[in-house]
Amino acid sequence: MPVPAKIRSDALSGLHRVLARVVDLRSEETLAVACGFAYFFCLLCSYYLMRPLRDALGLVGGANRLQWLFTATFITMLALVPVFGMLAARWPPHRFVPLIYRFFALNILGFGALFATGVQELWVSRIFFVWISVFNLFVVSIFWSVLADHFSSEQGRRLFGFIAAGGTAGALAGPALAAVLSVQLGVATLTVLAAGLLELAVRCFRGIALAADAGNAGQQALPLARKPVARDDAIGGSVLGGIMLILKERYLLGIVLYLLLHTFASTFLYFEQGRIVASTLADTASRTRLFAIADFATSCLTIALQLFVTGRLIRRFGVSTALALLPVAGMFAFVGIAAWPTLFMLVAAQSMRRAVDFAVSRPGREVLFTVISREAKYKAKSVIETVVYRGGDAVSAWVFTGLAAAGIGFAGVAALSLPLTACWIWLSAWLARQQEGRAKKAGARAGGNAGVITHELAQRNGQSGTRQEEC
Repeated sequence: MPVPAKIRSDALSGLHRVLARVVDLRSEETLAVACGFAYFFCLLCSYYLMRPLRDALGLVGGANRLQWLFTATFITMLALVPVFGMLAARWPPHRFVPLIYRFFALNILGFGALFATGVQELWVSRIFFVWISVFNLFVVSIFWSVLADHFSSEQGRRLFGFIAAGGTAGALAGPALAAVLSVQLGVATLTVLAAGLLELAVRCFRGIALAADAGNAGQQALPLARKPVARDDAIGGSVLGGIMLILKERYLLGIVLYLLLHTFASTFLYFEQGRIVASTLADTASRTRLFAIADFATSCLTIALQLFVTGRLIRRFGVSTALALLPVAGMFAFVGIAAWPTLFMLVAAQSMRRAVDFAVSRPGREVLFTVISREAKYKAKSVIETVVYRGGDAVSAWVFTGLAAAGIGFAGVAALSLPLTACWIWLSAWLARQQEGRAKKAGARAGGNAGVITHELAQRNGQSGTRQEEC
């Protein structure tokens, strides 16, 4: 039974009053922001139900085999790019986004069946490690593509930090549910819950689209950040259009370089983490427990930053500061772990660095994508955050292995990271300047096109009224 419009309006007004206490939110943005928060919660709760198991299973074959798992993940990503490009070229987002999420949900249920039967533990563990690495990047990349498609640059600066807090809440709930339910109901039950959360994410995605559609129809909803696009319009372009767009634009190449520097730091720290954990803790259960504690600590710090710091920091100091905080945090993590390679320092340094990434730098990085074309938001962004990300992981893994074979320890790696950190900070400032310039140009064009868009909407509404009268 449909909910009456008056009740819907009162509910949104009440929700707006609550949310406006912690985020700079306008009444017409309430539905989209609430759906975005819940959408990201469902995605990361689903992922974090399984993440501690992934990190533990990744060490089943030994920490010295991780570089092969990273390489396999990159090759899998590379194979999936043209498939995603084909879907994005032929179908509109409202069709291919639910299809991709439901495909991954079926995969999760399949792994649940394999875990329940206990067949080929080593190979299932390796395949699961690769699969969940692919799953995480694809579903999260698509989420941020949807947000960049529906929110303007100005809205992103205000709202992306709060929406990202939904994901952090999911990252808190996921390990907590896993800790309680895995013992009582088993791992297979966790996969059923994770698949169900993906279906809820699809419903939240449709809520954001509904808010945008209402805005395009002139109702009180998500404001127009671009010229209205028909719901059934495909993005178009070629299957490999994302790669071509990256090669043509210096701005996108700059984002690629930023992400490669990020993967360099993340992978080197992850490998050192694997070495320390493997030499300190002997069994999978204790390793899983440690990774769950680290995830919980990261999530607590992250959600505090997202709710009370991120939006204010980006508005006050700009995107450049948000981007530059990640290399600074990474440098402190390298130095701390190199000086004191203990489990406590490992958890503290990694939690701090990942919290800065998730809470501050990631929302800032997503603002960069609000000023590119719609095709680039889905295709180029997907390539950058899947193939480029995992390609950087794979290359960094082999570089780390080569440095270790050459006798260069983690202290030497930390020293090598210092000049790269300086380059990374400079790149952060350059990207922020480029983003601001593009946002100003887009704002000027939007002002010139506002009258045209209003006229088109009026014509559309008038034609709709004529059809209703004819009926």
